[in-house]
Amino acid sequence: MNFPKVYLASGSPRRRELLTQIGVDFSVLSVEVDETYFDTETPREYVQRVAIAKAKAGRQSLTRQQSAPVIGADTSVIVDNQVLGKPKDNSDSRAMLQLLSGRSHQVLTSVALVTELETSYLISNSTVHFSELSDDDIAWYIATQEGNDKAGSYAVQGLAAMFIEQIQGSYSGIMGLPLRETGLLLKQLKG
Repeated sequence: MNFPKVYLASGSPRRRELLTQIGVDFSVLSVEVDETYFDTETPREYVQRVAIAKAKAGRQSLTRQQSAPVIGADTSVIVDNQVLGKPKDNSDSRAMLQLLSGRSHQVLTSVALVTELETSYLISNSTVHFSELSDDDIAWYIATQEGNDKAGSYAVQGLAAMFIEQIQGSYSGIMGLPLRETGLLLKQLKG
C-alpha cells in the first residue's frame, strides 16, 4: 500500500519501527507537550487529548515547505480506572509492577492525524493479563531498566513478555502505535 509522506511527532524508537513495518515514509519531529493527567477526564479522553496535542505541536513546528500530515500517539496503562504513566523512579516502577501482578489491565493507545484542514483520531483498547510476579521477578525487571520510559513500567516487546499470560487486542497498540488504526487514518488521506 502506498501511504503519503508524513511526520511522526514522537521520539519513540518503537513507533518509528512500527511505521517502518507498514511501509510509511516519514520524518521524525521532536515535540514537547504537557502530559499531565487531569482528574476531570477519563483515561480515553486523556490519551485522545495528548495524542492530538502531540500531532498539533508537530504540525505547528513545520514550515510551509514541509506541509505534510503529522501523526501523534499516546499510550496509557489503566488499572482500576487509574492511569499508569511512565515511572518516576524505581520505587514507582515497583509499585506499578506490583499493581499489575496476577491480574488484567487495559492499554489504551490513541493515534491522531493532523492535516492543514482537519484532525482525526482513533483509539485502540487492549487487555493484557500478567502472571503473578514475585518480589525477585520485580527486582530483576527493574534492574534491567527496560521499563523506565514505558507506560505501566514495562515493554510488551521486551523482557516483560515473560510475565504476560494473555493479550486481547492490538499488540502494536500495546507497543505504542496501533497499526490497524494508523493505517485507517492514513487511507483517509488518499481520498
